[in-house]
Amino acid sequence: FELEPYQNYGHRLVVDLLDENNQEEAPKAKTVNASGKRDIVVAIDAGHGGDDPGAVGAKGTLEKNIALSVAKQLASKIDATPGMKAVLVRKGDYFINLRKRTQIARQNQADIFVSIHADGFHDKRARGSSVWVVSPKGAESEMGRWLEQRENESDLLGGVESLSNKDPLLAKVLLDLSTSYSVSASLDAATQVHNRMSKVVPKMHKKRVERAAFVVLKMPDIPAMLVELAFISNPQEEKLLRSKAHRDKLAGAIFDGLQTYFKANPPDGTLMASQRVKPSHYTIKSGDTLSDIAARFNLSIAELKRINQLKSDSIKVGQRLKLAR
Repeated sequence: FELEPYQNYGHRLVVDLLDENNQEEAPKAKTVNASGKRDIVVAIDAGHGGDDPGAVGAKGTLEKNIALSVAKQLASKIDATPGMKAVLVRKGDYFINLRKRTQIARQNQADIFVSIHADGFHDKRARGSSVWVVSPKGAESEMGRWLEQRENESDLLGGVESLSNKDPLLAKVLLDLSTSYSVSASLDAATQVHNRMSKVVPKMHKKRVERAAFVVLKMPDIPAMLVELAFISNPQEEKLLRSKAHRDKLAGAIFDGLQTYFKANPPDGTLMASQRVKPSHYTIKSGDTLSDIAARFNLSIAELKRINQLKSDSIKVGQRLKLAR
């Protein structure tokens, strides 16, 4: 595919060459599964690339290479799982600008976007892995950009054919709903990844998921997270990153977190959604509505009210609803 000029880079043509000797190359992504249900698509973005090496360790370890290695190991685990498919945003050592990375994820109709990096800092004592999601401020400012480019909004919202012919206020409401879901889903998925990573690394930078306005995370239509594997500038952590076995542990932790999230929150129409066992009860959380709960568990509002003998649509946080008789 072609890449437009960016900063000091001119026009570029990217050609994928398959290396049969590269044991870390991800297998070809599945296109269909036998059940007729679609796969959950995970876009994996290996940070930096080409003339942009990212952070550099004391022993010359390049962030771009570590990120690509873990991305391919993660893709292998995803593609080996029925009902899941990986899309590698960057398959080789070349540079892609940040906006193009998100475009690739969108073109592949990704259900989630995972950007992989390795921290660098001037103080070699800095250490720890971290997981990031977009800050609310970042998401809001990105929304303004999307509204200015309404001709590109036809791919958004997974069912809304186009916003270009909508009333501006309606378009904003639709995007706002999509963004609210994306931010919430990003945090839920990132929390699962953070929990799994904390079991395989010496230290997490923080005890919770962190927030920042990274450009690659500012997508109103796709949940996204950024994973900092470690501080490559820390000699001990650089040594770990140079170990293929440790990189495989990191990829495994990210995979386990993603799989746990999607088993609990499978997108409609996916194989994983069809295999999910519907629970018998649901406890209402802040922000829930009766219509949301009914849709989530494939019930009509009338049926949900009948099962629970509700006389109105009013519900309370902490209230326990039956989902079947």
